[in-house]
Amino acid sequence: MIEFLKRFFGEGGYAPHGYCLLWRPELVWTHAVSDALIGLAYFSIPIALATFLTRRRDMVFSSLIWLFAAFIMACGLTHFMSIWTLWHPDYGWEAALKAFTAVVSVLTAVALWPLIPRALALPSPAQLQAANAELRHRIDERDSALAALRREQAERERAEAMLRQSQKMEAIGQLTGGIAHDFNNLLMVVSGNLERSRRLLGDALPDVERALGRATEGAERAAKLTQQLLAFARRAPLVEERHDLNTLVGATLDLVRPTLRGVAFDLELAPDLWPVEVDPNQTQNALLNLLVNARDAMPAGGRIGIVTRNVPATEDLGEAVELVVSDSGLGMSEAVRAQAFEPFFTTKPVGKGTGMGLAQVYGFVTQSRGIAHLTSAPNEGTSVTILLPRAAG
Repeated sequence: MIEFLKRFFGEGGYAPHGYCLLWRPELVWTHAVSDALIGLAYFSIPIALATFLTRRRDMVFSSLIWLFAAFIMACGLTHFMSIWTLWHPDYGWEAALKAFTAVVSVLTAVALWPLIPRALALPSPAQLQAANAELRHRIDERDSALAALRREQAERERAEAMLRQSQKMEAIGQLTGGIAHDFNNLLMVVSGNLERSRRLLGDALPDVERALGRATEGAERAAKLTQQLLAFARRAPLVEERHDLNTLVGATLDLVRPTLRGVAFDLELAPDLWPVEVDPNQTQNALLNLLVNARDAMPAGGRIGIVTRNVPATEDLGEAVELVVSDSGLGMSEAVRAQAFEPFFTTKPVGKGTGMGLAQVYGFVTQSRGIAHLTSAPNEGTSVTILLPRAAG
Protein backbone atom coordinates (compact mmCIF):
# COMPACT_ATOMS: atom_id res chain seq x y z
CA MET A 1 0.00 0.00 0.00
CA ILE A 2 2.83 2.31 0.86
CA GLU A 3 4.55 1.50 -2.43
CA PHE A 4 1.32 2.24 -4.26
CA LEU A 5 1.00 5.61 -2.61
CA LYS A 6 4.63 6.43 -3.37
CA ARG A 7 4.12 5.58 -6.99
CA PHE A 8 0.77 7.43 -7.10
CA PHE A 9 1.93 10.65 -5.51
CA GLY A 10 5.51 10.59 -6.80
CA GLU A 11 6.62 12.37 -9.94
CA GLY A 12 7.48 9.04 -11.56
CA GLY A 13 9.66 10.64 -14.18
CA TYR A 14 6.76 12.45 -15.77
CA ALA A 15 7.36 15.70 -17.58
CA PRO A 16 5.55 18.81 -16.31
CA HIS A 17 2.62 20.10 -18.30
CA GLY A 18 4.68 22.98 -19.61
CA TYR A 19 6.82 20.50 -21.44
CA CYS A 20 3.78 19.47 -23.47
CA LEU A 21 3.34 23.16 -24.36
CA LEU A 22 6.97 23.25 -25.54
CA TRP A 23 7.50 25.87 -22.87
CA ARG A 24 6.07 28.50 -25.20
CA PRO A 25 5.64 31.53 -22.94
CA GLU A 26 2.41 32.71 -24.48
CA LEU A 27 0.77 29.34 -23.90
CA VAL A 28 2.24 28.73 -20.46
CA TRP A 29 1.35 32.14 -19.07
CA THR A 30 -2.08 32.15 -20.70
CA HIS A 31 -2.86 28.89 -18.88
CA ALA A 32 -1.32 30.12 -15.65
CA VAL A 33 -3.04 33.51 -15.58
CA SER A 34 -6.42 32.11 -16.65
CA ASP A 35 -6.33 29.32 -14.06
CA ALA A 36 -5.29 31.80 -11.39
CA LEU A 37 -8.18 34.14 -12.18
CA ILE A 38 -10.66 31.26 -12.32
CA GLY A 39 -9.35 29.86 -9.06
CA LEU A 40 -9.59 33.25 -7.32
CA ALA A 41 -13.15 33.71 -8.57
CA TYR A 42 -14.04 30.20 -7.39
CA PHE A 43 -12.58 30.97 -3.97
CA SER A 44 -14.51 34.24 -3.65
CA ILE A 45 -17.88 32.57 -4.27
CA PRO A 46 -17.69 30.11 -1.28
CA ILE A 47 -16.51 32.95 0.96
CA ALA A 48 -19.52 35.04 -0.09
CA LEU A 49 -21.88 32.09 0.45
CA ALA A 50 -20.40 31.33 3.88
CA THR A 51 -20.74 35.00 4.93
CA PHE A 52 -24.36 35.03 3.79
CA LEU A 53 -25.26 31.79 5.56
CA THR A 54 -23.66 32.78 8.85
CA ARG A 55 -25.72 36.00 8.90
CA ARG A 56 -28.93 34.43 7.66
CA ARG A 57 -29.34 31.29 9.73
CA ASP A 58 -33.01 31.06 8.74
CA MET A 59 -32.23 30.26 5.11
CA VAL A 60 -34.04 27.33 3.53
CA PHE A 61 -31.76 24.56 2.08
CA SER A 62 -28.69 25.91 3.91
CA SER A 63 -27.02 22.45 3.93
CA LEU A 64 -27.22 22.29 0.14
CA ILE A 65 -25.69 25.73 -0.14
CA TRP A 66 -22.79 24.59 2.07
CA LEU A 67 -22.27 21.67 -0.33
CA PHE A 68 -22.25 24.08 -3.26
CA ALA A 69 -19.63 26.17 -1.45
CA ALA A 70 -17.42 23.09 -0.91
CA PHE A 71 -17.87 22.00 -4.54
CA ILE A 72 -16.89 25.42 -5.86
CA MET A 73 -13.91 25.60 -3.48
CA ALA A 74 -12.69 22.21 -4.76
CA CYS A 75 -13.04 23.40 -8.36
CA GLY A 76 -10.93 26.44 -7.52
CA LEU A 77 -8.24 24.17 -6.03
CA THR A 78 -8.10 22.11 -9.23
CA HIS A 79 -7.33 25.27 -11.20
CA PHE A 80 -4.52 26.22 -8.85
CA MET A 81 -3.24 22.64 -9.12
CA SER A 82 -3.20 23.03 -12.90
CA ILE A 83 -0.87 26.02 -12.48
CA TRP A 84 1.38 23.90 -10.21
CA THR A 85 1.60 21.06 -12.74
CA LEU A 86 2.79 23.45 -15.45
CA TRP A 87 6.20 23.28 -13.75
CA HIS A 88 5.88 20.27 -11.39
CA PRO A 89 4.62 16.88 -12.60
CA ASP A 90 2.61 16.07 -9.42
CA TYR A 91 -0.18 14.43 -11.36
CA GLY A 92 -1.03 12.08 -8.51
CA TRP A 93 -1.94 14.95 -6.24
CA GLU A 94 -3.90 16.52 -9.11
CA ALA A 95 -5.79 13.25 -9.61
CA ALA A 96 -6.57 13.02 -5.87
CA LEU A 97 -7.85 16.57 -5.85
CA LYS A 98 -10.03 15.86 -8.88
CA ALA A 99 -11.35 12.75 -7.20
CA PHE A 100 -12.28 14.78 -4.11
CA THR A 101 -13.96 17.34 -6.36
CA ALA A 102 -15.85 14.52 -8.10
CA VAL A 103 -17.14 13.16 -4.79
CA VAL A 104 -18.29 16.59 -3.62
CA SER A 105 -19.96 17.32 -6.98
CA VAL A 106 -21.79 13.96 -6.93
CA LEU A 107 -22.99 14.57 -3.39
CA THR A 108 -24.19 18.04 -4.40
CA ALA A 109 -26.07 16.67 -7.41
CA VAL A 110 -27.61 13.86 -5.35
CA ALA A 111 -28.77 16.36 -2.70
CA LEU A 112 -30.04 18.83 -5.30
CA TRP A 113 -32.53 16.75 -7.26
CA PRO A 114 -34.80 15.72 -4.36
CA LEU A 115 -35.04 19.36 -3.29
CA ILE A 116 -36.30 20.55 -6.70
CA PRO A 117 -40.02 19.86 -5.90
CA ARG A 118 -39.70 21.60 -2.54
CA ALA A 119 -38.00 24.56 -4.20
CA LEU A 120 -40.72 24.75 -6.85
CA ALA A 121 -43.36 24.74 -4.10
CA LEU A 122 -41.90 27.89 -2.59
CA PRO A 123 -43.84 31.06 -3.52
CA SER A 124 -42.33 33.22 -6.22
CA PRO A 125 -41.47 36.91 -5.62
CA ALA A 126 -44.61 37.89 -7.54
CA GLN A 127 -46.73 35.61 -5.35
CA LEU A 128 -45.11 37.00 -2.20
CA GLN A 129 -45.77 40.54 -3.41
CA ALA A 130 -49.41 39.70 -4.14
CA ALA A 131 -49.77 38.05 -0.71
CA ASN A 132 -48.23 41.09 0.99
CA ALA A 133 -50.56 43.40 -0.92
CA GLU A 134 -53.56 41.31 0.16
CA LEU A 135 -52.31 41.33 3.74
CA ARG A 136 -51.89 45.12 3.67
CA HIS A 137 -55.39 45.45 2.25
CA ARG A 138 -56.85 43.30 5.04
CA ILE A 139 -54.88 45.25 7.65
CA ASP A 140 -56.21 48.53 6.22
CA GLU A 141 -59.75 47.12 6.34
CA ARG A 142 -59.25 46.05 9.95
CA ASP A 143 -57.82 49.45 10.90
CA SER A 144 -60.75 51.19 9.19
CA ALA A 145 -63.21 48.94 11.02
CA LEU A 146 -61.49 49.61 14.35
CA ALA A 147 -61.50 53.36 13.70
CA ALA A 148 -65.21 53.24 12.82
CA LEU A 149 -65.87 51.19 15.95
CA ARG A 150 -63.99 53.71 18.09
CA ARG A 151 -65.91 56.59 16.52
CA GLU A 152 -69.22 54.80 17.09
CA GLN A 153 -68.25 54.03 20.69
CA ALA A 154 -67.24 57.65 21.30
CA GLU A 155 -70.50 58.86 19.73
CA ARG A 156 -72.49 56.44 21.90
CA GLU A 157 -70.64 57.59 25.01
CA ARG A 158 -71.35 61.24 24.12
CA ALA A 159 -75.03 60.43 23.54
CA GLU A 160 -75.21 58.56 26.85
CA ALA A 161 -73.50 61.45 28.64
CA MET A 162 -75.96 63.92 27.07
CA LEU A 163 -78.88 61.68 28.07
CA ARG A 164 -77.61 61.40 31.64
CA GLN A 165 -77.10 65.17 31.79
CA SER A 166 -80.59 65.77 30.40
CA GLN A 167 -82.14 63.34 32.88
CA LYS A 168 -80.20 64.91 35.74
CA MET A 169 -81.27 68.42 34.75
CA GLU A 170 -84.87 67.23 34.37
CA ALA A 171 -84.81 65.64 37.83
CA ILE A 172 -83.20 68.72 39.37
CA GLY A 173 -85.74 70.90 37.59
CA GLN A 174 -88.69 68.91 38.92
CA LEU A 175 -87.32 68.99 42.45
CA THR A 176 -86.44 72.68 42.22
CA GLY A 177 -89.81 73.60 40.73
CA GLY A 178 -91.76 71.82 43.45
CA ILE A 179 -89.73 73.41 46.25
CA ALA A 180 -89.82 76.85 44.67
CA HIS A 181 -93.58 76.69 44.10
CA ASP A 182 -94.34 75.78 47.71
CA PHE A 183 -91.76 78.25 49.04
CA ASN A 184 -93.23 81.00 46.89
CA ASN A 185 -96.67 80.36 48.36
CA LEU A 186 -95.21 80.66 51.85
CA LEU A 187 -93.42 83.89 50.89
CA MET A 188 -96.66 85.37 49.63
CA VAL A 189 -98.20 84.75 53.07
CA VAL A 190 -95.15 86.24 54.82
CA SER A 191 -95.01 89.28 52.53
CA GLY A 192 -98.74 89.90 52.85
CA ASN A 193 -98.66 89.80 56.65
CA LEU A 194 -95.55 92.04 56.76
CA GLU A 195 -97.28 94.63 54.59
CA ARG A 196 -100.42 94.43 56.71
CA SER A 197 -98.35 94.90 59.88
CA ARG A 198 -96.67 98.00 58.42
CA ARG A 199 -100.04 99.51 57.57
CA LEU A 200 -101.45 98.80 61.04
CA LEU A 201 -98.45 100.20 62.90
CA GLY A 202 -97.92 103.20 60.67
CA ASP A 203 -95.18 105.52 62.02
CA ALA A 204 -95.92 104.80 65.68
CA LEU A 205 -92.90 102.57 66.22
CA PRO A 206 -89.92 103.61 64.00
CA ASP A 207 -87.71 100.71 65.10
CA VAL A 208 -90.42 98.21 64.35
CA GLU A 209 -91.02 99.95 61.01
CA ARG A 210 -87.36 99.57 60.07
CA ALA A 211 -87.34 95.91 61.12
CA LEU A 212 -90.45 95.25 59.07
CA GLY A 213 -88.86 97.05 56.12
CA ARG A 214 -85.77 94.83 56.27
CA ALA A 215 -87.97 91.75 56.62
CA THR A 216 -89.98 92.87 53.58
CA GLU A 217 -86.77 93.44 51.61
CA GLY A 218 -85.55 89.93 52.51
CA ALA A 219 -88.89 88.47 51.47
CA GLU A 220 -88.66 90.28 48.11
CA ARG A 221 -85.15 88.91 47.54
CA ALA A 222 -86.35 85.42 48.42
CA ALA A 223 -89.26 85.88 46.01
CA LYS A 224 -86.82 86.86 43.28
CA LEU A 225 -84.79 83.72 43.99
CA THR A 226 -87.90 81.56 43.75
CA GLN A 227 -88.68 83.18 40.41
CA GLN A 228 -85.23 82.18 39.20
CA LEU A 229 -85.79 78.65 40.46
CA LEU A 230 -89.13 78.50 38.68
CA ALA A 231 -87.48 79.80 35.52
CA PHE A 232 -84.89 77.01 35.71
CA ALA A 233 -87.65 74.46 36.35
CA ARG A 234 -89.57 75.88 33.35
CA ARG A 235 -92.55 76.70 35.54
CA ALA A 236 -92.27 80.49 35.48
CA PRO A 237 -95.26 82.12 33.76
CA LEU A 238 -94.14 83.53 30.41
CA VAL A 239 -95.87 86.25 28.46
CA GLU A 240 -94.64 85.42 24.98
CA GLU A 241 -94.81 88.20 22.40
CA ARG A 242 -93.37 88.76 18.97
CA HIS A 243 -90.11 90.70 19.34
CA ASP A 244 -86.97 91.73 17.50
CA LEU A 245 -84.08 90.24 19.48
CA ASN A 246 -81.79 93.11 18.43
CA THR A 247 -84.15 95.58 20.11
CA LEU A 248 -84.09 93.61 23.36
CA VAL A 249 -80.28 93.43 23.19
CA GLY A 250 -80.04 97.18 22.70
CA ALA A 251 -82.41 97.91 25.58
CA THR A 252 -80.44 95.61 27.89
CA LEU A 253 -77.14 97.24 26.94
CA ASP A 254 -78.54 100.71 27.64
CA LEU A 255 -79.50 99.44 31.08
CA VAL A 256 -76.19 97.79 32.06
CA ARG A 257 -73.51 99.88 30.31
CA PRO A 258 -73.00 102.22 33.30
CA THR A 259 -72.35 99.25 35.60
CA LEU A 260 -69.97 97.38 33.26
CA ARG A 261 -67.00 99.72 33.40
CA GLY A 262 -63.71 98.59 31.94
CA VAL A 263 -65.52 96.36 29.46
CA ALA A 264 -65.62 96.94 25.70
CA PHE A 265 -68.43 95.58 23.56
CA ASP A 266 -68.08 94.01 20.11
CA LEU A 267 -71.51 93.93 18.48
CA GLU A 268 -72.41 92.01 15.35
CA LEU A 269 -76.18 92.31 15.09
CA ALA A 270 -77.75 91.00 11.90
CA PRO A 271 -79.83 93.82 10.32
CA ASP A 272 -82.44 91.43 8.85
CA LEU A 273 -82.93 89.35 11.98
CA TRP A 274 -86.04 87.20 12.08
CA PRO A 275 -88.56 87.87 14.88
CA VAL A 276 -88.94 85.51 17.83
CA GLU A 277 -91.76 84.84 20.30
CA VAL A 278 -90.34 85.35 23.80
CA ASP A 279 -91.12 86.92 27.12
CA PRO A 280 -89.28 90.28 26.88
CA ASN A 281 -88.65 90.61 30.63
CA GLN A 282 -87.26 87.08 30.94
CA THR A 283 -85.18 87.58 27.78
CA GLN A 284 -83.59 90.75 29.12
CA ASN A 285 -83.07 89.11 32.50
CA ALA A 286 -81.29 86.16 30.83
CA LEU A 287 -79.09 88.50 28.77
CA LEU A 288 -78.34 90.54 31.89
CA ASN A 289 -77.18 87.39 33.70
CA LEU A 290 -74.88 86.50 30.80
CA LEU A 291 -73.36 89.99 30.72
CA VAL A 292 -72.77 90.06 34.49
CA ASN A 293 -71.15 86.61 34.38
CA ALA A 294 -68.93 87.74 31.50
CA ARG A 295 -67.86 90.81 33.46
CA ASP A 296 -67.09 88.72 36.56
CA ALA A 297 -64.94 86.40 34.44
CA MET A 298 -62.76 89.39 33.45
CA PRO A 299 -61.57 90.95 36.71
CA ALA A 300 -58.97 93.05 34.86
CA GLY A 301 -61.40 94.12 32.13
CA GLY A 302 -61.74 92.78 28.63
CA ARG A 303 -64.14 92.49 25.72
CA ILE A 304 -67.63 91.08 25.50
CA GLY A 305 -68.90 89.99 22.12
CA ILE A 306 -72.60 89.89 21.24
CA VAL A 307 -73.62 88.32 17.94
CA THR A 308 -77.06 87.75 16.46
CA ARG A 309 -77.70 85.91 13.23
CA ASN A 310 -80.30 83.92 11.37
CA VAL A 311 -79.79 80.16 11.22
CA PRO A 312 -81.55 78.84 8.09
CA ALA A 313 -82.13 75.29 9.35
CA THR A 314 -81.27 73.28 12.44
CA GLU A 315 -81.94 69.62 13.10
CA ASP A 316 -84.01 70.27 16.22
CA LEU A 317 -85.59 73.71 15.69
CA GLY A 318 -85.85 74.33 11.99
CA GLU A 319 -85.31 78.01 11.22
CA ALA A 320 -83.94 79.78 14.28
CA VAL A 321 -82.33 82.95 15.60
CA GLU A 322 -78.96 82.65 17.28
CA LEU A 323 -77.64 84.84 20.09
CA VAL A 324 -74.00 84.42 21.16
CA VAL A 325 -72.49 86.15 24.18
CA SER A 326 -68.73 85.61 24.57
CA ASP A 327 -65.99 87.02 26.76
CA SER A 328 -62.19 87.07 26.84
CA GLY A 329 -62.00 86.03 30.47
CA LEU A 330 -60.54 83.19 32.51
CA GLY A 331 -62.61 80.42 30.95
CA MET A 332 -63.72 77.19 32.59
CA SER A 333 -62.28 73.73 33.01
CA GLU A 334 -64.15 70.74 31.60
CA ALA A 335 -65.46 69.79 35.04
CA VAL A 336 -66.79 73.31 35.73
CA ARG A 337 -68.28 73.61 32.24
CA ALA A 338 -70.23 70.36 32.73
CA GLN A 339 -71.99 71.83 35.82
CA ALA A 340 -72.35 75.44 34.67
CA PHE A 341 -76.12 75.27 34.05
CA GLU A 342 -76.93 73.51 37.34
CA PRO A 343 -78.71 75.59 40.01
CA PHE A 344 -76.67 76.89 42.95
CA PHE A 345 -73.40 75.88 41.27
CA THR A 346 -70.93 78.76 41.30
CA THR A 347 -67.18 79.30 41.35
CA LYS A 348 -67.52 82.75 42.92
CA PRO A 349 -66.62 83.39 46.57
CA VAL A 350 -69.29 83.06 49.24
CA GLY A 351 -71.68 86.01 49.10
CA LYS A 352 -70.72 86.97 45.53
CA GLY A 353 -73.32 84.95 43.67
CA THR A 354 -76.30 82.65 44.09
CA GLY A 355 -75.35 80.24 41.30
CA MET A 356 -78.73 80.78 39.62
CA GLY A 357 -77.70 83.05 36.72
CA LEU A 358 -76.89 80.42 34.09
CA ALA A 359 -79.55 78.09 35.53
CA GLN A 360 -82.18 80.79 34.91
CA VAL A 361 -80.85 81.25 31.34
CA TYR A 362 -81.03 77.50 30.69
CA GLY A 363 -84.55 77.19 32.09
CA PHE A 364 -85.90 80.23 30.24
CA VAL A 365 -84.43 79.14 26.88
CA THR A 366 -85.69 75.57 27.30
CA GLN A 367 -89.14 76.78 28.29
CA SER A 368 -89.12 79.00 25.18
CA ARG A 369 -88.56 75.85 23.07
CA GLY A 370 -84.96 76.85 22.41
CA ILE A 371 -81.51 75.40 22.97
CA ALA A 372 -78.65 76.76 25.09
CA HIS A 373 -75.11 75.44 25.16
CA LEU A 374 -71.79 76.67 26.48
CA THR A 375 -68.22 76.34 25.21
CA SER A 376 -65.19 77.28 27.26
CA ALA A 377 -61.57 76.44 27.97
CA PRO A 378 -59.10 77.71 30.59
CA ASN A 379 -57.60 81.08 29.61
CA GLU A 380 -59.59 81.08 26.34
CA GLY A 381 -62.81 82.74 27.48
CA THR A 382 -66.38 81.52 27.48
CA SER A 383 -69.09 81.58 24.85
CA VAL A 384 -72.81 80.96 25.52
CA THR A 385 -74.97 80.26 22.47
CA ILE A 386 -78.78 80.54 22.54
CA LEU A 387 -80.99 79.28 19.71
CA LEU A 388 -84.63 80.45 19.66
CA PRO A 389 -87.14 79.27 17.07
CA ARG A 390 -88.23 81.78 14.44
CA ALA A 391 -91.65 83.22 15.07
CA ALA A 392 -94.38 81.82 12.83
CA GLY A 393 -95.43 83.98 9.91
